[in-house]
Amino acid sequence: SAFGPFSGRTVIDMDKLGSSGLYLISGDTGAGKTTIFDAITFALFGKPSGDYRDTDMLRSQYAEPGTPTEVELTFVYAGKEYYIKRNPDYMRPSLKGSGLTNQKKSVMLKLPDGKIIDNNKEAEAKIIDILGITRDQFVRIAMIAQGDFLKLLNASTDERKKIFAKIFK
Repeated sequence: SAFGPFSGRTVIDMDKLGSSGLYLISGDTGAGKTTIFDAITFALFGKPSGDYRDTDMLRSQYAEPGTPTEVELTFVYAGKEYYIKRNPDYMRPSLKGSGLTNQKKSVMLKLPDGKIIDNNKEAEAKIIDILGITRDQFVRIAMIAQGDFLKLLNASTDERKKIFAKIFK
């Protein structure tokens, strides 16, 4: 919602793409491919997929002032379903009086057992624990179409071994 170039709520139902877990995201320049990667990476790790974008750049400049900036992601890993909702710091209309106020970043990670984690550092650590990879490793794997495959190929042998061992167990 109000994320990147998308001013309102946008839903991408990956279930409609099948259950293989491997997807190709393609399109013309400016179609929003990187925004999809940014949203997924931000939901999981609290940072966008690219190192040249900061979280203060995630709010859509086209969004209505009262539209919240947030990302929700439901994913299944090892047969268990996880839900995460996260928002960056952004300016929103004040609830008391006029003007704007800073909406602080927040996270809500719901684990399969119903436990909720709402601390940013704890949520990031738990996501790393669940997936077995860091944000940087995730980006190298997920962003193949964005040119980061070359980074994976150029990584040290030890780092490639670690990444592929975690992916393919």
